Amino acid sequence: MAINKNILVIPGDGIGPEVTTWGKAVLEKVGAIYGHTFSFDEGLMGHVAIEATGTSLPDDTLAKAKASDAILFGAVGHIKYDNDPSAKVRPEQGLLKIRKELGLYANLRPIMLFDELLNASSLKPEILKGTDILFFRELTGDVYFGEKTRGDGFSSDLMIYHKYEVERIAKKAYEAAMVRGKKLCSVDKANVLETSRLWREVIQDVAKQYPEVETEHMFIDNAAMQLVKNPKKFDVVVTANLFGDILTDEASQIAGSMGMLASASIGDGTGFFEPIHGSAHDIAGQDKANPLASILSVALMYEIAFGLKEEAKRITDAIDKTLKAGYRTGDIADSTTDKAKILGTKAMGEKVLEFI
Repeated sequence: MAINKNILVIPGDGIGPEVTTWGKAVLEKVGAIYGHTFSFDEGLMGHVAIEATGTSLPDDTLAKAKASDAILFGAVGHIKYDNDPSAKVRPEQGLLKIRKELGLYANLRPIMLFDELLNASSLKPEILKGTDILFFRELTGDVYFGEKTRGDGFSSDLMIYHKYEVERIAKKAYEAAMVRGKKLCSVDKANVLETSRLWREVIQDVAKQYPEVETEHMFIDNAAMQLVKNPKKFDVVVTANLFGDILTDEASQIAGSMGMLASASIGDGTGFFEPIHGSAHDIAGQDKANPLASILSVALMYEIAFGLKEEAKRITDAIDKTLKAGYRTGDIADSTTDKAKILGTKAMGEKVLEFI
């Protein structure tokens, strides 16, 4: 059945506008093939929003987000804030606020490994081959949202979790494990942190509802090591906000580049689909950004937001064919890559459209 959906595009900062251009183009191209139609609107967020309105998430953008069926997002961030810890208004505040306002409590980050990129990673191909991990990162709790204090010569961030926050993401992770390999690894630091002890207790309780799933508990330091030592041991991984942020960035090396990793932030309403690579201002406007993570985010949108698995597979198949044909952006090229097939953002986006 054909769908008609309202999509909000938030290009954001840095390379965000460049990559979302191609995510949107792929969304429309696949939609046209299957008879789906989309109405698009655009909103400001991040540094560009601060410059234009004085706030990182204008009320107008938030209203559009709540009225949309799905959101395609680029990135937020700017080096001027990285070098100014005292800045009161920061681009990332908009991202945290929109997650909270939309109730986006689960961030899904699939680590999808294309065989053609085995040599693009710093890890050995024999360690990587066959890796397929789905991360569930909790999004609305932890130190990112706890009370923050700055005093004379000290500062603190409160790490806090409530039982319900852990329960709801645990259930989503277990439901995913049931249709995958029936293996789930919960990552915490229960030997040190009280929040992690609550986390582990709740995971243990939820696990009883899914007796078919093999559950493993792992400390964050061991998980960080195992992820590069033996990534194939993981299937579904569920963890807290801070740990998930770090582990999924580490996992980008499995896929060869952050430019290959998509994500979906979901709750009980509008979903938020974005690449994880950030704003990358050092290459912004130079036609160097890899658009594949944004395009893969559109595949996640089709599958998760709209339940259209065939359309999602058409996108991942097109990327696979593009890579098999030898085309690369600079971040995923290696010494064996034909230099004539190292493409910029625009040319790579066009190649994927051709293979679709």
